[in-house]
Amino acid sequence: MRVAVLHRSRCQPRKCALECMRFCPGVRMGEETIKVEEGSKPEISELLCTGCGICTKKCPFEAISIVNLPDELGEEKVHQYGANGFRLFRLPCPEEGTVTGILGENGTGKSTILRILAGELVPNFGSEEGSREEVLRRFAGRQLHTYFSELYSGRLRVVRKPQHVDALPKVVKGCAGEVLERVDERGLWREVAERLELEHALDRRLAQLSGGELQRLAVAAALLREADVYILDEPSSYLDVVQRLRVARLIHELAGSRRVVIVEHDLVVLDYLAERIHVVYGVPGVYGIVSGARSVRRGINAYLRGYLREENVRIRGEELRFEVRPPASATERELMLSYPELSMMASRLPWRAGSCTGGRWSACSVRMPRGRAPL
Repeated sequence: MRVAVLHRSRCQPRKCALECMRFCPGVRMGEETIKVEEGSKPEISELLCTGCGICTKKCPFEAISIVNLPDELGEEKVHQYGANGFRLFRLPCPEEGTVTGILGENGTGKSTILRILAGELVPNFGSEEGSREEVLRRFAGRQLHTYFSELYSGRLRVVRKPQHVDALPKVVKGCAGEVLERVDERGLWREVAERLELEHALDRRLAQLSGGELQRLAVAAALLREADVYILDEPSSYLDVVQRLRVARLIHELAGSRRVVIVEHDLVVLDYLAERIHVVYGVPGVYGIVSGARSVRRGINAYLRGYLREENVRIRGEELRFEVRPPASATERELMLSYPELSMMASRLPWRAGSCTGGRWSACSVRMPRGRAPL
């Protein structure tokens, strides 16, 4: 299976000579491998593309990515953002009373996964528009069928904390205390504000809060609502170590009998919260693949090693290691000069008590050992 992605934010056909079409072997043979309609951007046919990679090298804006994937993944495509757009393969399934962690590189579809699980985005399975009936038909006989049937019927209530908390002042009005009191469905907003150290910010408007205060406010607003599934997108960003521990403890207490899905880059917080982990790998902005569920220890270690043994897939060229101390590097340098043992006299030094027994000025000698000066 061939994946051809056009990064539309980079593609500028008015500023180039359409090198992707001019140098494409298929177009030269008369095929419509790449076609450009007037006033629009190029469209690449994945069926006719041979994967030569010439267009990716000739494009002056590096707006084209061509990747070859196993044919088996074609049946597991969950969502695609239009023709020549990013696509996601497979989905995790939240389990009751379990914290499910999602770990992966930026741009591989983690936020798309959360939007699908929250019901904000309906998977289209590669077609132009998705439908809930098609979702239930595709996942029939699987655990995800039960989840989506409860979600779409309204029997499952989901609360999602967004990733970009810096945009909250643009969409949420009022002071921090008013926001917490307005969304509180459990009668615990004052206790939660105290545990997250938000008492001093309750009278401030959201535009006056720092990034860390906005993050804690967003986490508190999500946890104060009564729901069956809590989806938290990077709840520890903008926070220091102490605040991360406070947020982690609060989430851990909530996850006793509910489903929690968390996307987190802090491995310590993820290790503390999650009970199982899905690793998301792929090419950022091109495609993302969700691995099977693993225990926390095995999932984090597999991600650091860059090799998923069960899938037999290498997701990184080098293993990530944390050294106790940086490795010492020894290099040989060319000798520029050397000097023998020498001595020099320094005169007219200021007199200090105890240095000599007469006169205001004293002379001393400085002796330097033999040595050499490297480059």
